[in-house]
Amino acid sequence: MNKEVQQYHDALQDAFSKIMQQPEAFEAAADVMAKVIAEGDVVHIIGPGGHSSMAAEEVLWRAGGLAAMNAILDAGINLVHGAKRTNIIERTPGYAARVLDAYRIGRKPGEVIIIANAYGINTMSIDTVLEAKKRKMVTIGITSTEFAEQVPADHPARHPSGKNLYQEVDYFINCHLPYGDAVVDIEGSPMKTAPTSSLCNAFTVNILMIETMKALVKRGVTPPVWMSANLPGGDEANRENEEKYIPLVRHLA
Repeated sequence: MNKEVQQYHDALQDAFSKIMQQPEAFEAAADVMAKVIAEGDVVHIIGPGGHSSMAAEEVLWRAGGLAAMNAILDAGINLVHGAKRTNIIERTPGYAARVLDAYRIGRKPGEVIIIANAYGINTMSIDTVLEAKKRKMVTIGITSTEFAEQVPADHPARHPSGKNLYQEVDYFINCHLPYGDAVVDIEGSPMKTAPTSSLCNAFTVNILMIETMKALVKRGVTPPVWMSANLPGGDEANRENEEKYIPLVRHLA
């Protein structure tokens, strides 16, 4: 293995090891999620801005994943509709509230929403958590302190208030994004390569799924889990979850 690939491996291994060292945070958030799922509701999840959307996509219709996950995949922050466009929209005040309106989220107190943004400073991330609080929702943040604490308060990527996502949510899980995101040095290149944010988000959110399933079992509830539709019997195994959750999960049908 060449030194650059080894550097990438080591950086991810370090981040993953740090993520695992917060069992109480995972368990607390998972218990809140298990409660609403046991009551027949879903957990909302949004990745407010560009590649953060992958965290929401990661738990939608995912083999081994919970069926009770309502991924918010707004076109404005999805890269397929324009990468630079997402950067502009994630910095637009007021946009997050309209997205929650469009998805009919926060219509009753106690709904749970996961906000996954490894940087945790952009306008949409902060507006989402502040709007969710207004709607008396329970907020879980998957984000990193390493980045948020080092970006200047007046940086244009920040919410006008200068707030950090990890300080505003009810439950915070650190995804330990290394500062700068990219972590590998290439001789002759002034810029680093090999980004880490999507992998840190995905690893964190999947641990949260594990802990939520365990919390459901403790409550005497069989976790509603998807089987791979590519396996023999997959379509049949998933039919009950489809019937229950298609009316509740916007992008499932």
